[in-house]
Amino acid sequence: MRIPLAVLTIAAVMTAAPAQGQVYEPAFPVCLQTYGIGGGYIGCGYSSLAQCNATASGRAAQCIANPYFAGAQAQAGARYQRQRRGY
Repeated sequence: MRIPLAVLTIAAVMTAAPAQGQVYEPAFPVCLQTYGIGGGYIGCGYSSLAQCNATASGRAAQCIANPYFAGAQAQAGARYQRQRRGY
């Protein structure tokens, strides 16, 4: 009984689908995040939100901003400067 169980276990492990990696392409500002039974993925390759929404239409997917977009330069210094008040 142990041999057929071991063969069945090995066969189940060998036929399992590999997981897809999430790709954040720093050259594109918009990513498509999909959902599914076998797992979802994130693929960044869209230059506009409208382009991504056209691809996501009718699918279990949504468009998100790419957190690693190379063109997005945050100006934290100007936004977080302390302002002095005259009392």
